[in-house]
Amino acid sequence: MNWGGAGLVGSGIWVIFVVMGIKCFLVALVAATALCEAWGAENNDSLVVRPRSDGRHVSARGMTQSLLSGKPRLEFRSDMKPEEFAGWRDSVRTAMARLMRHPALPAQEPRKVAETRHDGYRVEKWEAYPLETAVVSFLVLIPDSVTEESPGAAVLCIPGFGGTKEYLSGVRSGDFALEQPPVDNPSTNAMAREYAKAGLVAVAVDNVSFGEQADCGRADYLTSSRLLLEAGWSYLGFNSFQQRLALEWLKKQPYVDPERIGVSGFSLGTEPMMALAMLDGDIKAFVYNDFLCRTRERIMVLTALDSEGRRPFPNSIEHLIPGFLLEFDFPDIVAAMAPRPVLLTEGGLDRDFRLVGEAYELSGGKGNAECHHYPKYADASDRSELEELPEGLNLNEFFRLVNCDSPSHGFKAALAVPWLKRQLSKQ
Repeated sequence: MNWGGAGLVGSGIWVIFVVMGIKCFLVALVAATALCEAWGAENNDSLVVRPRSDGRHVSARGMTQSLLSGKPRLEFRSDMKPEEFAGWRDSVRTAMARLMRHPALPAQEPRKVAETRHDGYRVEKWEAYPLETAVVSFLVLIPDSVTEESPGAAVLCIPGFGGTKEYLSGVRSGDFALEQPPVDNPSTNAMAREYAKAGLVAVAVDNVSFGEQADCGRADYLTSSRLLLEAGWSYLGFNSFQQRLALEWLKKQPYVDPERIGVSGFSLGTEPMMALAMLDGDIKAFVYNDFLCRTRERIMVLTALDSEGRRPFPNSIEHLIPGFLLEFDFPDIVAAMAPRPVLLTEGGLDRDFRLVGEAYELSGGKGNAECHHYPKYADASDRSELEELPEGLNLNEFFRLVNCDSPSHGFKAALAVPWLKRQLSKQ
């Protein structure tokens, strides 16, 4: 039997099927592409969250993000009159107290549980009891020059994310009983040690879930944050309350001059520092060791799609305080610290520095806010001077536009230590 003819016919049929299949695929691909482009033009608009033509969002990201549009209720206004400033600042304090939800201070006083000597100062470990079910420790570095007969100035030191009281103090990691010698080469972020070496009493605290507060050695801050929110509280509320206990204890020590107490916050530690600033009028000066930005704006403009078509996730849950950003943003809180001295060490937009400067001038504290940029952006010609950030940024673009040199992020001892010592000597 000759299969030659049949083979040719069969091959022709398969060619037709293949060609038709390719055509169908191409038609489908063109249709799908057009559909995606139409959806993108309405919902994605080339990396920017946009509503459709009637102003309504289809995506939940757009819907929920629109709830943060507009301005915070207690945003500082440059057209505020001097006689209005005190009332505005009181409103900020009231809102902060409501958001932080600090309970009454516990009746049980902290107690000392360990002590050791370092070069030029001693280190004491104390326990505080913020809740009936909780014990929280802090370290106190007391220079040899400070005595009850000659009380000294003091500073509460709050670490950044992942930092611990031991890390701040030059104590070996995990040496919770103070049984080991100090580290040979302490980190440049050991701010409590730096302040103590300069003659200031320094109290070093942990952030919730880090160091001694870790769960089986793991810093499970995400679960802690979740459970605090379930309980109607927040990570920052509980964190600042723990640190407030150390601050209240510090004021009562006979070797400390209660009129000369400051707070120094690094990175994550700037958040409880700002909360304490609003809740405690006894604090005389503040070191804000991070770049200054508008967190609400950051959420709104960080919308660029990644390689998988996803938009960035806002700050993780330990930063979440329901309603916080509806009341104010970080520059507004710094402005409300006026007229008490504040040092900002790692830049930001000059727009926000000007806002802070205007608040200090209104309060009668002109010159009490000192602002420094990262060395990379120290020259004004190297900085962006935006009044408003564009949407559709990724994180690197955002950092560049707000003049943040994130690889150089660290405690700026050369700025902070002499500045704080000088401010507290004025009291």
